[in-house]
Parts: sequence; structure tokens; C-alpha cells
Amino acid sequence: MALLEVNNLRTSFFTDAGEVKAVDGVSFFLEKGKVLGIVGESGSGKSVTAYSIMQILAPTGKIVGGSVKFDGRELVGAGEDVLRTIRGNKISIIFQDPMTSLNPTYTVGHQLEEAILLHTNRNRKQARERAREMLELVGVNEPDKRLRQYPFEHSGGMRQRVMIAMALACEPDILIADEPTTALDVTIQAQILELMQDLQRKMGMSIILITHDLGVVAQMCDEVIVMYAGGICEQGTADEIFYNPKHEYTKGLMRSIPTVGNDGQRLQPITGTPIDLLNMPKGCPFAPRCDNAMKICLTQRAERMQINADHAAACWVNVRDGLNAGKGGEANA
Repeated sequence: MALLEVNNLRTSFFTDAGEVKAVDGVSFFLEKGKVLGIVGESGSGKSVTAYSIMQILAPTGKIVGGSVKFDGRELVGAGEDVLRTIRGNKISIIFQDPMTSLNPTYTVGHQLEEAILLHTNRNRKQARERAREMLELVGVNEPDKRLRQYPFEHSGGMRQRVMIAMALACEPDILIADEPTTALDVTIQAQILELMQDLQRKMGMSIILITHDLGVVAQMCDEVIVMYAGGICEQGTADEIFYNPKHEYTKGLMRSIPTVGNDGQRLQPITGTPIDLLNMPKGCPFAPRCDNAMKICLTQRAERMQINADHAAACWVNVRDGLNAGKGGEANA
């Protein structure tokens, strides 16, 4: 049985301008010890999916349908007492910006200790020791000194390590990392990713890695979900997504990656702008930006098509190519 099962999850934000369907029918599962990557441009619904799993949405946000099961236990509609036993203990999250995630008025040690006291049965002394132990685990030098310092006294990479330490202090089964390297320079990014991989192997936990960096996905993930306009457009193993992309949006993402040895060649960005979630089209949300869009793309959404056992995509181009291949096979026969 999967550790986490998300089925037809739908989350909306209700604003004065109307309903924003930020997550629209997302389904996936996560096995123990696996790393799942969720990729897509800003506004695609990646972070809202994570916040829906944790149920830490803004006041205007609401889960309007679907199911989220952790270890067979339904979380959607569960009481706050149940969710408190899950958050931190079983599922932890690293937020995008470590500077705004840490309270500037409290020391790093105080914040780490409070998280440990809230989610475990340790006393204050034991929590202090656990905080020190976690800082050592994530590679923070002089942990005793760092515990007494405030967040602004740490570098960006150090603050991110503190956030990872806080998320892992209670040894969760699932770690959700929401763009954990976005605000860091390349060298620190590599260190943080290496640290996460090392901790994942040591602790045997599962990771949901949310990012727009396909290089990070290639390095870290076993399976990948590609999101656009609140929905999943393609899903499969990392190898399938990178070497055999089947949705036009995924292909566009791949073409926009700079590659070694292509000096002087222009990148091929995806043209157009992201879809307005308040005015969603009848057809495929990506159709207005797609170079291969057909008439049916503008009026009807493609159903999820199984490419093989490890790969699925929702794109009319696959249907067209499949029909053409079938006609060619009959003709050749």
C-alpha cells in the first residue's frame, strides 16, 4: 500500500473576482523511500498541492473535493486534533524562503526546541540536545553557538539547513520540500541537495520535491509529475519524462533547458503567458501557447492516456500520433 494517496484533489481560492481553481483533479501516490518531483512554472499549482496535503491553506482557500490518505488514514475532513498528530510528526515541510519562515525575534535554538516540544514527548533539556544533534546532522558548524543566534546572523544556506533540521527533528515519514534551493547560489544548492539525499538514505523517508528546476529533478527524483494550470499534464518515471516526453508543455520545458556544448545557440522559451485561472478555456489550458495545437485542443480537454506502465500524459497529439501509427500499420499490413 502506498504511504500517501492523493485522489482527484481539488482546491479553490474564493476571491472577490471569483473562484480560482488552483488544484484541479490531481491524483498520485507516493511509496515509502521514494522521491517524487512536482515540476511546473509559477502558478501551476505545485505549492498549493503541498499545502492541501498539509491542510495549511490561506483563509480564502478550501479543499472542495477529493481525498488525501496518509498510511490509509483520510486527512480531508479530519479534525484539527488528528492533523496535529500528522503535521511535523509524520509529514513535514520545508518552505521556499528560509528567512521568512523563521521568526526573526526568536533564536534558532528556541524555534527548533519549540518544534520538538510540540511534536514529541521530550522535555526542555532533551529538546535542546535534540536541536543540537539535528544541527550537527545537517552540517551546521559550531551548533551550540548557532543555537544562541538569531536567523539574521546566519547565511542563506545556513538558514535553509536550519529549516531542514526543524523539518526532520521528529523523523517524519514524508518530507515535502517546496523549492528548497530557489534562493541559494549554485554551490550551496549542490550542498543542500546532497544533504537531502544523504538524509533520505539514512532515515528511509519519502520526499515530495517541488521545484521548477529540471536539473534538480533529474538528480533527485524517482518519479515526476508535470503540472500546468492546476492539473497534471504528464506523469511518469524520471527516465520516461526526460527521455520520452509526451505532452507538448513538457517538451517545451525540455527545449528551454540550456545544455553543455551548445554555446551560441538560442534557447527556445515557451511563448505566451500562463493561463488566467479565473478564465479557464474549455479545451486544453496549454493550447493557446502550443505550437502543435489542433482544433479539438481548443474545445475539449484530452483524457489521460497511458503511454506505458510507467508513463501517462493528457495530450491530443498522442491520440493523433496513435491513430496515424495505427493507419500506417494497417496500410503496411
